[in-house]
Amino acid sequence: MIKISPSILSADFAKLGDEIKSVDSADYLHFDVMDGVFVPNISVGIPVLESVRKATDMILDVHLMIASPSKYTARFANAGSDIVVFHVEAETAEATRTAINELHELGKKAGLSIKPATGVQALEPYMELLDLVLVMTVEPGFGGQKFMSDMLPKIVQLREIIDKRGLDCEIEVDGGINSETAKLCIEAGANVLVAGSDIFGAADRAARIAELRSL
Repeated sequence: MIKISPSILSADFAKLGDEIKSVDSADYLHFDVMDGVFVPNISVGIPVLESVRKATDMILDVHLMIASPSKYTARFANAGSDIVVFHVEAETAEATRTAINELHELGKKAGLSIKPATGVQALEPYMELLDLVLVMTVEPGFGGQKFMSDMLPKIVQLREIIDKRGLDCEIEVDGGINSETAKLCIEAGANVLVAGSDIFGAADRAARIAELRSL
């Protein structure tokens, strides 16, 4: 089953509650956290997440694009996240494993993400521990970028690893997703699609979500 995760990075924050309601037919709600250190932009943090949690029952898919994420994963979990995803490039191996285990102890799902320059091999040591892997198909830090088609082989590799090992792990893609690129990602093996401007820019957001899900 294909799942859709609209990114609130493309929402109008002046009316965020209404914006979230307009996409509540989606499977997840994607919440991008950027610190201006790990990526060259700053977005939102725990206070906004707590408010979003009060405003919706949607599954909150929280993507931490921050330095030293293991210091904050539990705080984001306790603030209302259902899934907490952080970058393998941002932590030591020991801290990564500790954070994943801590998230599971808190009853949350744990995921790892890789930047475009990072190979799938960086994720392999953790695959048995993960509920989700996130392949960035743009450089993390800004919305509205063009999809990088040379990331598709990573999705194929991850699907092969997951299927071969019999793992219960979703493959999520984020960056430049629209009808054309979504289809490519699904064919490669992804099953969770993050879309920002493509959904929030649609006249009928529910219809757009349904369209992406049906590809």
